[in-house]
Amino acid sequence: MHNHNHHSHNHLDHGKSDLTLKTRFVFTIFFNILISAAEFLGGFLSGSLALISDATHNLSDAIALVFGYLGERVSERKPDLEYSFGLRRFEVITAVVNAIALWAIGIFIIYEAVLRWSNPVQINLRLMIPIAVIGLAGNMASIFILGREHKNMNARAAFLHLLYDAITSVIVIATGVGVYFTGSLWLDPLVSIIISIFMIFSSYGILAEALRIFLQMAPKGIDTQEVYRSILETSGAMDVHGLHIWSVSSSEIFLSCHICMDHGRGVMDNDKIIGRLNSMLQEKFGIAHTTIQVEAGRFCVNGTNGCCDLVL
Repeated sequence: MHNHNHHSHNHLDHGKSDLTLKTRFVFTIFFNILISAAEFLGGFLSGSLALISDATHNLSDAIALVFGYLGERVSERKPDLEYSFGLRRFEVITAVVNAIALWAIGIFIIYEAVLRWSNPVQINLRLMIPIAVIGLAGNMASIFILGREHKNMNARAAFLHLLYDAITSVIVIATGVGVYFTGSLWLDPLVSIIISIFMIFSSYGILAEALRIFLQMAPKGIDTQEVYRSILETSGAMDVHGLHIWSVSSSEIFLSCHICMDHGRGVMDNDKIIGRLNSMLQEKFGIAHTTIQVEAGRFCVNGTNGCCDLVL
C-alpha cells in the first residue's frame, strides 16, 4: 500500500492577510532599490568605497527580495504530469544566481579597496555621511513596513536581511565619523573589505544549501539514522528500505520508503500504520510530504523474511 501525504503550502498569496504581506514586500523592494541608487550615486560623488559597498549589499538584498517574490509566484504553479513537483526549484536557481553575483561584486570591491589602501582617495564627508544616514533611515523604514512576526519563511528571511543592512549602514556612518575626526582615509577601504567579506560568506551559505538541494542530499539538520530508527519504532517494522529524504526548495522536505512488516503477524491495518508514521514524521522532523509503502511479502531479490538491506 502506498500513501502520498501532501500538506498545504505557505505562499504569499493566501487571501486578505497575505495580500497585505505582498504589498509590504513591494514597498520593501522599492525602498531598497531607492536606497541603493542613492548610495551608489553618493559613493561615486563622495569617493567613498564603503558607501558603494553598502549600496551593493542593499541592492543584492533588493534583488533577493524580487527573486524570492517571483519564486513564490512561479512556484504557485500546481504540479502536473510533466512538472511533477511544480516549479519549486525556481527559488533555488534564483538564489544561486544572486549568490554568484555577490561573489563577483564582493571580489571586485576587495580589489578596489586594496588599490585604495596604497593610494588613498579623498572623501567628501559632507556628502557621504548624510547619504549613509538616509540609507539607515530607509532600512529602518523597510523593517517597520515588513514587520517581524510572519509565518512566511521569505518574510522572516527578508527581515533578517534588512536588519543586517541596517547594521552595515551604521558601520558606514561610524566610518565617516571616524575619518572626519582622525583623517584616516584607510578606514574607508578597510570597512569596504569587511562588508565584502561578509557578503561573500553570506552567499556561501546560500550556495551550500542550494548544492544540497540539487544533489538531492538529505536536508541540513535532518539526522537520517534517527529518521530510520523512528520509523522502525513507530511502525513496529522489521526493517526499512528504499529510504530517501530530499528537498526541492528551502522549505519542503520529502520522504519515501518501504517498511517491511513481519508477514507472520497476520492481517495489519496499513492505514493506521501509515497514519502514525505521517504524524510522527511531521511532528518530530517537519516532513510533510511522504510516500510510504507497507510490505509483508518478499519483494526484493536479496531480501530475507520480506525485508531488504537498508538503502539510503
